[in-house]
Parts: sequence; C-alpha cells; structure tokens
Amino acid sequence: MNEFIKDSLFFGVFISAICYFIGMLLKKKLKLAIFNPLLIGIILVMVILFVAKIDYSTYEESAKYLSYLLTPATVALAIPLYEQIQLLKKHFVAIITSITAGVLTSLTSVFLLSLAFSLTHEQYVTLLPKSITTAIGMQVSDEMGGYVTITVAVIIITGILGNMIGTFVFKIFHITNPIAKGLALGTSAHAIGTAKAMELGDIEGAMSSLSIAVSGILTVILANFYALLL
Repeated sequence: MNEFIKDSLFFGVFISAICYFIGMLLKKKLKLAIFNPLLIGIILVMVILFVAKIDYSTYEESAKYLSYLLTPATVALAIPLYEQIQLLKKHFVAIITSITAGVLTSLTSVFLLSLAFSLTHEQYVTLLPKSITTAIGMQVSDEMGGYVTITVAVIIITGILGNMIGTFVFKIFHITNPIAKGLALGTSAHAIGTAKAMELGDIEGAMSSLSIAVSGILTVILANFYALLL
C-alpha cells in the first residue's frame, strides 16, 4: 500500500477530501457540534492509515498539495472584510482593543498553565502560537525553538474546539453583537473559527477574518517577549 501511494501523486488528497466530505454529511444529517467535518475527517484519515498500515510520511507526501492552498485560502478571507470596511472604520478602536485583549489572554493562559504543569521551554513555546492560523504559527514555533509538528496539532485542536463550542459560549454569556462574535471566533480559533463565523453572518465573518490577520501579527511580536518568561 505504501508503494502504491508513493507512485500516486494525489492519493493523499483523495483520502483527505473523501473523509472531509463524509464529515460534512454527518454534520448536516446529525446537526451536532461534535460532528465537526474537520475533526471527523482527521479521525477517519487516522483510522485509514492505521488499518492500511500506511506510513504518515508517505501519506503526507501525496497530500502536500492541499497545504499549498492554505495561504491563498487565508488571504481570500480579506474579501468579506473589504465588504464590511465601513463597519471596521466606525468601530476601529474597539475592534483593535478587543483583538489585543484576546491575544494577551491566549499568551498569558499558556504561560500560567506551563508554570502549573512544569513544562520545558521548548514545550512552552510550542504552545504559544495555538490561537493563530497554521501558516503563521508554524513559523513562530520554529523560530522560537518549539516542536512545529505539535504546534500544528495544537492549532488544529484549538480551532476545532472554538468552532464546536463558540455558539454555546455566546449563549451562556448572552453575547448577541455580531462584531463581538466574529472577533471572539477569529482571535481564539483562527481560520476554523472563521468558518463558523461565516455561518453566523457576513459581519461575523468579516470581523473574524480581520482577527486572523491582526492576532497573527500581534502574536508574532508578543510571543517573542513571552518566550523569555520561561
């Protein structure tokens, strides 16, 4: 099986796409947050690799073309933001303040939990970029000496959790403002959270898209300072 996949340029892409499609069908049919298409897709791919005894490196080589789409997909999120540009100008100070507060909360929580669990410096900096998009988080982790592979996994888990529980949190704390919802999802759960924000509405999607870019830049700057604390 490993040799077959090595000889196939797109077998990994095919497996990934089919598994994600199954996840979408389950989410549409069962309508439960836990059946997140990305989560279901990841689990199904893991099961297939385990049952078929396929090396992850072999799968990754034939699925790498999906990764090429990550950066342009993230850049394309600027479109809904452009459509809501007047709203951004009107609430600029409040929006930037909110995103900054979210980034500081994320970094500080990682620092405090790392102290509580006596993590090493390498483990600590691996977790610092957990709430920003993978394209930026990988570079931040690598530059600070973290474990990039674990960083990617943590970023994905963070995004999935944000996507799954975001609306539940809004209900608990009676958050109804679309700008607040979008900023919360984008700042805490990056692109995967933004997918949920776009489901909620155009304003939520636009604010979440903005949060991805701004929180990414702020994390790049502030993470280097936080890295010195442990």
